[in-house]
Amino acid sequence: MAENTHTPDPNQINIELSEEIAEGVYSNLAMIAHSNSEFVIDFIRLMPGVPKAKVKSRVVITPEHAKRLLAALKDNINKYEASFGPIKQTNEVPQFPMNFGGTMGEA
Repeated sequence: MAENTHTPDPNQINIELSEEIAEGVYSNLAMIAHSNSEFVIDFIRLMPGVPKAKVKSRVVITPEHAKRLLAALKDNINKYEASFGPIKQTNEVPQFPMNFGGTMGEA
């Protein structure tokens, strides 16, 4: 019987994804700030008719990783558009119906 001589790749990373994180967090707005040593990306959920938006997640990365993220997003957008067609983009602020998310309440 042949012996398994496969050695693990020292550059391979095992990534664990918990059920909670795998569910994801919906965000319809992102704000990005930076310093000389890091980029801060806040993912925000903006709800119609609510003057206050909540940051749902904050990711802090190095400038090098920010550049890698930019390249990865560009690559994935190109693949998406090759499969599904161009992503329509407007300069307008997203418009939500006044009763977004349910029926209108009364005070």
